[in-house]
Amino acid sequence: MSGIHLFVPMLHRRDAVGEHTRALRELLVADGVDCRIYIETPDPDTVDETRPYLEYADDAAPGDVLVYQMATRSAMAGWLAARPEPVVVNYHSITPAGWFAPWNNWIARHQAAAMRELSNLAPTAALGIGVSEFDAGELRAGGCAEVVVIPVANVRLPPTAPDPATVAALERRAGDGPQWLSVGRLAPNKAHQDTIAALFVARATTSPDARLTIVGSPAEPTYARALRRYAAGLGIGEAVEFASRLSDAELAARYATADVLVMLSEHEGFGVPLVEAMSHGLPVVAYAAGAIPEVVGDAGVLLDAKGPRRVAAEVAALLSDAARREVLVIAGRARPAALGLDRAGSDLVAALRGVAGPAADRPDDPTPGVPLRSGAPLSH
Repeated sequence: MSGIHLFVPMLHRRDAVGEHTRALRELLVADGVDCRIYIETPDPDTVDETRPYLEYADDAAPGDVLVYQMATRSAMAGWLAARPEPVVVNYHSITPAGWFAPWNNWIARHQAAAMRELSNLAPTAALGIGVSEFDAGELRAGGCAEVVVIPVANVRLPPTAPDPATVAALERRAGDGPQWLSVGRLAPNKAHQDTIAALFVARATTSPDARLTIVGSPAEPTYARALRRYAAGLGIGEAVEFASRLSDAELAARYATADVLVMLSEHEGFGVPLVEAMSHGLPVVAYAAGAIPEVVGDAGVLLDAKGPRRVAAEVAALLSDAARREVLVIAGRARPAALGLDRAGSDLVAALRGVAGPAADRPDDPTPGVPLRSGAPLSH
């Protein structure tokens, strides 16, 4: 029986690409599609959900479609480019190598190689799916002929309810100062140091009791350690908390008890924390880079510059203006629907089924039962 199978270098829990992949599998299975997840490197947390990608050669069936979740370098990319089945590139953005070069040359080389893999795979793909128009532009630049924009499928709507015990604990220790929140893996492109610097200015000027919580797992350990040293060197180490490996309900509690989400990332292909924050009624102050403007729209404060004084002033102005804050909160709650997140799952399934299509619908297929690397045309 033919199927639509998902390929991802490594399947992580609590990771945007990993959770999107798991959500897509559930959607396809619920729609009656045979779907398996193939990986290059196993993760102990998800090993029971995956199979080594080289085993697919023995599992292959006529009519299969292969979906590659692309965000980093993997031997899978070249292997998929050589397969006869139609391949869909579900693109989640490749962080440019320059952000990692000062911290980890191996990762920088890894990311540079990923961009070369995109240029090799994209022209042969039956379809490219960008999770934002920003990412769709990179797919087109890489040579992908058919591209659609469908956002990530793993944003929970309505949002996960906050864990009551965590909310109570956070409220007891919050004090009277503003509670800043930043959510995103500890990677150089996320620029958490800029948020720490802005907190330093805020504490020295308008908000001496302001605190910052950074939620995210270390993607580059040297950078993660440098962030802690930076906060300590500024004398605000006690005001900056680092948290990771939170459950969905525990993360929801962070959104529920914070006063503002501050995201100063330099490169974002989508920005799931933005949608999560807005869904929880948390106002957003963000740097207008990558896909952030298209995700936030008019539902947050978008900055064209992010010097620490500017960020601190914008946060203070927002938190002191209850009417403006309420307008943004209302607009933020409407953003998931405006982005199409409520139909992202069904749109993904429909797009992939369109590529699969019955063999009889492929008049240019010279060999019945052997799929071509082409798919049903979809609008850009």
